[in-house]
Amino acid sequence: MTQSSSDDSASRRLPANWGSVTLWLVAVFGLTLLGNFSGPGWSPTPLSASITVQTADTTIGSSALTPPPGTYEVEREIVDVRLAPDVSVKASIYRPKGAPGTRPGLVFLHGAGSATHLHFEPHARALASAGIVAMVPDKRMDTYTTAERDYFAMATDYHTSTDYLRALPEVDDAQVGVYGESEGAYIASIIAGRNPETAFLILVSAPVVPPREQAVYATDNYLRNTQVPQALLNVIPRGLGAQFPGGILNYADFDVRPYQRHITAPVFMAYGTGDTSMPVIQGAEQVISDIARAGNSKYTVRYYDGADHGIKVNTQLVPEFLRDLARWIDGLPETAAASPRIAGAQPVQRFLAEPPPQPRWYASGDMMLYGVLLGPALALAGPLFGGAAYLLPRRRSGEEAISRAGTATLLRLSCAAALAAAGAWVLYAAYIANVANLALNYRTNALAVDGGWVITRLAAIFAVLVLVLAGRALGQTHRAPVALPLWLSITLLGLLGGALAMLISGAYWGIFAGLMPI
Repeated sequence: MTQSSSDDSASRRLPANWGSVTLWLVAVFGLTLLGNFSGPGWSPTPLSASITVQTADTTIGSSALTPPPGTYEVEREIVDVRLAPDVSVKASIYRPKGAPGTRPGLVFLHGAGSATHLHFEPHARALASAGIVAMVPDKRMDTYTTAERDYFAMATDYHTSTDYLRALPEVDDAQVGVYGESEGAYIASIIAGRNPETAFLILVSAPVVPPREQAVYATDNYLRNTQVPQALLNVIPRGLGAQFPGGILNYADFDVRPYQRHITAPVFMAYGTGDTSMPVIQGAEQVISDIARAGNSKYTVRYYDGADHGIKVNTQLVPEFLRDLARWIDGLPETAAASPRIAGAQPVQRFLAEPPPQPRWYASGDMMLYGVLLGPALALAGPLFGGAAYLLPRRRSGEEAISRAGTATLLRLSCAAALAAAGAWVLYAAYIANVANLALNYRTNALAVDGGWVITRLAAIFAVLVLVLAGRALGQTHRAPVALPLWLSITLLGLLGGALAMLISGAYWGIFAGLMPI
């Protein structure tokens, strides 16, 4: 008799258990579908064209006689350059001691991030020892942030430094140029395009394409080199293709090409073949094409074998880079179009740097932020407002409509669902951060990449299971039927709604990506 009762109990539980499993699988499948088809997907365009180097030797041609680095002793002076009535920056000026006559002058423009007049010291000293007066001003930081920056205002500030250098008695005022590295290349091109007195332009590791396109290109390269799962690449257009919340990063679509099309000065371009963050072929071809529209064919391109974004190999500046740069400047105008025009190691660029597809309205601009914050906000607000409602006077029937055991079960499962969803998001964010760290340091780690990917998705699947169990427990309570107290309804709505919102948001951002072949 006891055995029969036990069998009956098991038979009653089995359908319920299978119902939970079925609902769980359907929920996971649905979230996977949502993530896969909410778009946009990512499939960058392969670069079909290439650029051909004429020789592996980067030496600058022509018969011009120029002093090599090391010819002169160097002295440094720190000066103040006034950019506005109440704004000054410090600048280091490196002079070649004993160099005859007036000398060419060069102003260095910094790349992204903070920088001072102490940066570029190896570059400036090497060039000064070859007879060039080099100036490195502080980067003005009171108008420069990650969220907002004005390349035109920055160009005006740096141009003030070129005027300061041009006025020095030892400088040939007709031979002053600018050196822009990375983000600074945008600003250097603006200066050269707006000010025809700019004698020459040096672009080092220049993005050329708009910042958003460069960021997408770099991220794609980094992630592919780190060997992340293919499905994770859809995060690229969803994160970088959107308009950013609150109007921040409004410079992301800045286009420097209209200014390059007015450049008439000779241009020297340098890239490292180990720099995967820049479109090393596309960038050079675009500059050559743009300056040609101004009737300018004076360009020189150099690719340094294995060099990184700063033209360094194993943290050391490539000596040939400084040698070539000094000779090119000292030999102008003869070296402006000297052969070989394009030399060095053969560069490789697999994909075009191009505009990413834009997410739909619900994942762009402020909606991107709201979508991510909605789940945590609901999960926090539900218990807070529910607790407040609990303290209000209420009808006894409302209190007694559900047993304490039933209340505890619902609260326990709902809290677990919210915590599991939040935990899955935290794991996913940590995984992305770890992958980014590997990518930026040009390292691979199969255990961290593949193992972390499996753990992250298992956590998300578990969160769905807990949410399903909580939902079924709530549904079974309503079958009684009983009226839930107001405070409990508010609490459950926040916890379960927050968990669901976090999982939907996670599905969009790829937490279930590649889980099913759909």
